[in-house]
Amino acid sequence: MIKALFSGIFAALLLAGCATVANRVAGGSHNYPEAESYIVSDDAEGDVDAALASAAENGTRVLLVMGANWCHDSRALAGWLATARFQSLIEREYELVFVNIGTPQRGDGHNLDIARRFGLDDLPGTPNLLVLTAEGELVNADTATTWRNAASREEDAIFAELAKLAG
Repeated sequence: MIKALFSGIFAALLLAGCATVANRVAGGSHNYPEAESYIVSDDAEGDVDAALASAAENGTRVLLVMGANWCHDSRALAGWLATARFQSLIEREYELVFVNIGTPQRGDGHNLDIARRFGLDDLPGTPNLLVLTAEGELVNADTATTWRNAASREEDAIFAELAKLAG
């Protein structure tokens, strides 16, 4: 009971701290919730370690979003993840952690050692979405760096992919 309560509180705090959702943003034919803030942690490595420990304890996976505040695709993805629909999936299946990576495509990357830790030597843009087992194995190596178009993806497609990756 205490474990379930702690897990729920932890997930709620992560979601609340990572993205504050603004109004939906219309972009062409797309309509997505955009996060106002993509929190930058002072201890990204520690946040990832804590998420892995929680995943091991709870029998979940880690949903590691590596993006940046300047990136509308990062903010769009964070916005979707903060909606009730996605929160329900995340609370059941994932430990969510956001990591700021700056602008790696321009040579000003941050926390890139975290990506290398999970087998990604190159992050060509933002955001990147890594799904990890509790043991730290990258489940979606083939799609982790393909989220640079997150703002133009449809809600149902994003949800379906995350549901599938949950295992």
